[in-house]
Amino acid sequence: MPLLQSIVHHLEPTLDGGRLTVSAADAPHPQENAAMDTLVSELNDTYNTKPKGWGRFTDAEGSGFSRELRAYLAEEQGFAAITQTLTERLAVALAKHLAVSGYVVFAHQQQGETQTLLLALVHQREGIGINAAHHAEPAAQLNTRQLTLAARINLTQWQQGDAQSQYVSFLKDRGAKKLSEVVAEWLGVEEGVDAPTETRTLLKAFSDYVEKEDFDDESSREKTDALVGYANDQLRRGEPMTLDELSAVVDEKQPKAFYEYIRQADYGLAPEIPPDKRTLNQFRRFTGRAGGVSISFDSHLLGSSVEYDENADRLIIKQVPKQLKEQLKRHD
Repeated sequence: MPLLQSIVHHLEPTLDGGRLTVSAADAPHPQENAAMDTLVSELNDTYNTKPKGWGRFTDAEGSGFSRELRAYLAEEQGFAAITQTLTERLAVALAKHLAVSGYVVFAHQQQGETQTLLLALVHQREGIGINAAHHAEPAAQLNTRQLTLAARINLTQWQQGDAQSQYVSFLKDRGAKKLSEVVAEWLGVEEGVDAPTETRTLLKAFSDYVEKEDFDDESSREKTDALVGYANDQLRRGEPMTLDELSAVVDEKQPKAFYEYIRQADYGLAPEIPPDKRTLNQFRRFTGRAGGVSISFDSHLLGSSVEYDENADRLIIKQVPKQLKEQLKRHD
């Protein structure tokens, strides 16, 4: 992902730990630098795997974070100036709640026609290096795998003004709720889509669709793999799933079928859904056929609607589907 601009500022607590000070870079990082490219690439990779909150700027008139960003994009202020201002505001916001230190990386990136701004607080850790005399010595390294504070703004979507788009994402780890609230306030972002809830609803809609269409085991498995594969690809890219794209992936012969089913059934899903990694990892479809019996169900039902007794080799279905129940009654 080519870097258009990048810069690093340093956050450091005062001796009494009462506030954070900013040591700002005078100018953006030189372009065409392999080390900076690698750093930003590693930060993107780590960021894409983390749970996130999604939203949009609340300050429609342009104040705070978005105001500085607008000034930069309009070439009214330089990258170094606006990122220093934003870092100083971050220092104030963080000092009210916790003492942290590290390097704040800002990276204006472009991939294809899409531009994004990635920002991340990167901590330093002590490692071991070899000096010119071939002796081991302490060597400081940036820890790009342990991000706790980071965000990314899809600048292209923001500038397009799409009312449905959730163009801002930020780390939202369950163990750092207060920190994510501070970051959201600093960004001036109102969280919109709840990624875990939306992902669960989407998977429920998919399960209902598979059941309604009565696909055979092989077809059901193929469509499940296609959905999970697409979702994981979007996760790696750090991008949301779109319902129309997903529909085409699930069924290439009828690319609009799943999309139309979702809309007609009114699941209340947004056009774009940020994939939630934990929810996806729990989703699988169990299928089996033997002796005239065919069984297929989603893995999240195991332990609730479906129980497996390994010792007795029994599968217990607690909530019999209505259609099957009516057939059983007529048989009696």
